[in-house]
Amino acid sequence: MKVALLADIHGNAAALESVLMATRAEGAERLLIAGDIVGYYYDIARVMELLADWDWITVQGNHEDMLARVRSGHAADDVRARYGSAIDRALVELDSMQLDLLTGLPPTRELDIDGHRVLICHGSPWDRDTYVYPDADHDLQVRFFETGANLVLFGHTHYPTRWRSGPALAVNPGSVGQPRDRRPGACWALWDTNTNTVSMRREPYDPTPLIAACAVNDPHLSYLSEVLTRR
Repeated sequence: MKVALLADIHGNAAALESVLMATRAEGAERLLIAGDIVGYYYDIARVMELLADWDWITVQGNHEDMLARVRSGHAADDVRARYGSAIDRALVELDSMQLDLLTGLPPTRELDIDGHRVLICHGSPWDRDTYVYPDADHDLQVRFFETGANLVLFGHTHYPTRWRSGPALAVNPGSVGQPRDRRPGACWALWDTNTNTVSMRREPYDPTPLIAACAVNDPHLSYLSEVLTRR
């Protein structure tokens, strides 16, 4: 089976659409997502519409936690000041069932795929908000493999990462919606369960409409647009 590994979509429907076109072309049968479907950008309703066509599973990212807190009346001003208005847009555009789904996600999930034990998390298996970068020291990498999982899928940093220890893999596919490694495009990874190999991918798309939306919706946060094209 071929499985698409995604993380950090962040309401960027144009980026997600380019990734999903590529996953179909590769014959992927399901999506595993390491959280942060919401946040930063504004097309969350379209993102949920695109995902509805797939067999997909995800976990709680820090932006889903923000969504839950703002929905319950907490920290809205702080979230807007630091991350923009995307959470407000999600609360308006998503229906109650979609909001319940996203705000009720667990921080980790374990599942079996073709005999492989898979662990999905956001920052790390032990802490949703931990940033684990590609140059993490050996001891930190070892903690991923101590979980006993054959594949650990994580995200949060927006930096593509792939480590192997024997047959076990730890993979951050990079961010679909907001890569931070100064290489524009929408990141994802393809896992072949038959060969137990992961290939890292990046799809081109036109960010121009989204950049214009950032200028209208969150002009005080120039980072939201700059990060999409910086090199």
